[in-house]
Amino acid sequence: MRKILTMLAALLVAATATAQTATWSHRVEPQGDGLYRIVLEVSIPDRYHMYDMGPYASDGPNATTIVFTPGEGATLEGGVEMLTAPHRYHDEMFGMEIGTFEGKAEFAQNVRLTAAQGSVDAAIEWMLCDDRSCTPPDDLQLTVRIPANAAPAAAETEHAGQADETAATDATTTAQAQAQDAAGSKGMWALVIEAILWGFGALLTPCVFPMVPMTVSYFLKGEGGPAMGRLRAALYGLFIVGLYTLPIAAIILITRAVGGDAVTADIFNWLATHWLPNVIFFVVFMVFAASFFGAFEITMPSWMVNKADAKADTKGLGGIFFLALTLVLVSFSCTGPIVGSVLIKSTQGEFWSPIVTMLAFSAAFALPFTLFALFPSILKKLPKSGGWLNSVKVVIGFIEVALGFKFLSVADQTYHWGLLDREIYLAVWIVVFSLLGLYLLGKLRFAHDSDTPSLGVGRLALSIAVFTFVVYMIPGMWGAPLKGLSGYLPPLTTQDFVMTPGTAATPAAATAAPQKRKYADFLHLPHGLEGFFDLAEAEAYAAQAGKPLFIDFTGHGCVNCREMESRVWSDPKVLSILRNGYVICALYSDDKKQLPESEWVTTDGGKVLKSLGKINSYYARRNYGVNAQPCYILQGRDGKVLVPPRGYDLDVQGFVDFLKRGLEAYDAQR
Repeated sequence: MRKILTMLAALLVAATATAQTATWSHRVEPQGDGLYRIVLEVSIPDRYHMYDMGPYASDGPNATTIVFTPGEGATLEGGVEMLTAPHRYHDEMFGMEIGTFEGKAEFAQNVRLTAAQGSVDAAIEWMLCDDRSCTPPDDLQLTVRIPANAAPAAAETEHAGQADETAATDATTTAQAQAQDAAGSKGMWALVIEAILWGFGALLTPCVFPMVPMTVSYFLKGEGGPAMGRLRAALYGLFIVGLYTLPIAAIILITRAVGGDAVTADIFNWLATHWLPNVIFFVVFMVFAASFFGAFEITMPSWMVNKADAKADTKGLGGIFFLALTLVLVSFSCTGPIVGSVLIKSTQGEFWSPIVTMLAFSAAFALPFTLFALFPSILKKLPKSGGWLNSVKVVIGFIEVALGFKFLSVADQTYHWGLLDREIYLAVWIVVFSLLGLYLLGKLRFAHDSDTPSLGVGRLALSIAVFTFVVYMIPGMWGAPLKGLSGYLPPLTTQDFVMTPGTAATPAAATAAPQKRKYADFLHLPHGLEGFFDLAEAEAYAAQAGKPLFIDFTGHGCVNCREMESRVWSDPKVLSILRNGYVICALYSDDKKQLPESEWVTTDGGKVLKSLGKINSYYARRNYGVNAQPCYILQGRDGKVLVPPRGYDLDVQGFVDFLKRGLEAYDAQR
């Protein structure tokens, strides 16, 4: 309704006011190897602003949309990028955080030629507003022709209404890629795959596997023929997925509706980095591990399980729903820690990630039960419950102990307690997995274990894998990078004894930063790099040194950040460019350091931010639209972003090219 009133007001004003419109121009920049970049530039009239690409809810502002449609001889690579960072603030009228452009703004799309020349159509729609009113939405269609030997094209200008009005486009969506989220596209797929594997693995837990016969017996009593049986089985699977996914989705949607994206991001940031939830998760994991080792039994309250189980005997949809609810409740003692681990990992990415990962987990978890409901005869081929399930339970217990220390490590890093340095963390993991290897070999037994007179091939293979993992970790006690575990271990800067060249203990051959730098007493860069942890301080030094600024939006609890530093930053070519070509500024969005009152920041909504992490997180959202880590910004003179930001991507050469393009763009500013 609010959006409709805004549109009506805009139309009334437009009928009596002088028309204002934006002027668009485009250029083509060759990137090499048949890749070109189309850059659209818009000139916005004085006193007017244009909304960014959103997306926004139906009652939000009219986002700028740009849809590219490839013609013959061309294909699109990636999505539309906002080269100009919008000004982001909380708008009281719309009740949400929005982004706007003033003066000029640039957008880009990568295109690859598949012939000697090609063309790409662009459909653009936007709205201009000033402090009192908005003009009606305007649109433009243009065609960009790309020759194979194109030099950087002179800007071709198009005014609204001057382009070919017959050019058609039916596209209704647009892709925004201002910065890859913390997880990144590859990171999201990794989370989804891990969630699916955990979902399938949960079937083998001793709380879940015995539920299979109950499922089969229920559906064997079904009535209504094969078609009704398939429908009931499908509903059973959907109910299981919904019981796991909908509560998470509800939390996200409610917080978005009440406070917008920033509030939702803050909640999940609190959940992922605050000491209280992390210590609670650590304790929960240790308690569950003790239960898996046989110290005691954890179950949901019997009244709750019995009530759900009793209602599962009823016919119709209600019976199927309560059967699914019974499965979820009974299996909680085994799936609870798995669900917690999956959710916490996903909160380190864009905040829609928890919904996606929980959907993947629950779908994989529900699939076997749906198949058992469809084909009850499959049960005959499954192994019977027995001692092997207890062995699975004990193995999960060891894994719970190892994963639990990750939560304690996050709290330790964000609050600088100094409890879990890297070598202590590694020592715990080495001991835990050594004991697991001995258990698999039958050298370690628990009270509920069955006798194993001989060692099976499966146990032997698993023990070999476990001890191989232990041997791999041992050099890490002396500073080996252990890139395969970089996302799970504390930073190498926390290690006391390091022998590996080029790490935190090795001085870097870079231009020395000033000795007195804010927060450098408790924050450090990896690989001996020197830099800043306060943006204003870094910008001043970059201007003095005549170098571009490399801004690293990162976090102590960010798994992908550690993996990027271990696998990408450690490359000699990357290190050389970072040391010699840039001034580095690392901004931690989850650091809990309370700053003196003189450094507090008041948001546009009037909220006072007192901690270093909240201030950095607010700055990232307001100036760059960044809600997740890692995100890398290359900034030149006057705060201008030199090239499109980059997120989680383990392509080393791609990162080198990203840094080189930034240097070239900085030189072009002179």
